[in-house]
Amino acid sequence: MATPSRTSTDTEPRPDRKQAILLAAEKLFAQRGYHAVSIRQIADEAGVPLALVGYYFGPKHDLFHAIFAHWNDTIQARLDALAAARAGSARNRLRAIIDAFIGPVLRLRASPEGEYYALLVARELRHTGPEADRVLRDFFDPLAHAFIDALHQVAPQATRGQAAWCYQFALGALLHHISDSRMDRLSRGENADSDPAAAHLLARFIEGGVRAMLAPVTPVTASRNPRLPAAAPVTTTLTTRRNP
Repeated sequence: MATPSRTSTDTEPRPDRKQAILLAAEKLFAQRGYHAVSIRQIADEAGVPLALVGYYFGPKHDLFHAIFAHWNDTIQARLDALAAARAGSARNRLRAIIDAFIGPVLRLRASPEGEYYALLVARELRHTGPEADRVLRDFFDPLAHAFIDALHQVAPQATRGQAAWCYQFALGALLHHISDSRMDRLSRGENADSDPAAAHLLARFIEGGVRAMLAPVTPVTASRNPRLPAAAPVTTTLTTRRNP
């Protein structure tokens, strides 16, 4: 009796295994960090033979890059929201820009499928290294320039350098919010860690900071007391460093 031929083996690639590898890498990188995770650990987490990781994605740095390519639609969603904000009412444009900046990220962080990706962004892209820099240049620098352009549009009296600082400070607040695990402890149980309900508070905080930074400079009025010298004008000049 002839032995039935097998259509697949344990070592043959399948599309579901490719997805499993990607999800396993995303989870482990988010939990432990890029440099603390080996290809073998990713294969074990995905339940696939070690050779399949290299077959599908090549070296580890290409697998890291592939995670962000997989989630590139979320960046486009933020750009679409930004375009709508810039086309909307001038009166509420700054708040709309900020909502477009933080809203999609917070919704992603709160979703089961996007939790690890949001944590990966918050954890790994803050560290200088060739892997993170490649991801930043390919996916997040264009997004940053678009938001800086939008902030500069609502405050044309400011410099682009000041608008860029606003973006950096806003980004820091957002990344810390989605990755911090001390809020429950610091609030003594009143607030939950990374609570999506805090979105409006984060938006108000960022909006207030941006308005303060980009407001027109007004000199302090001279003192009415003739015995006191006139106050020096207040300046808000920021020192900027050009990237190489």
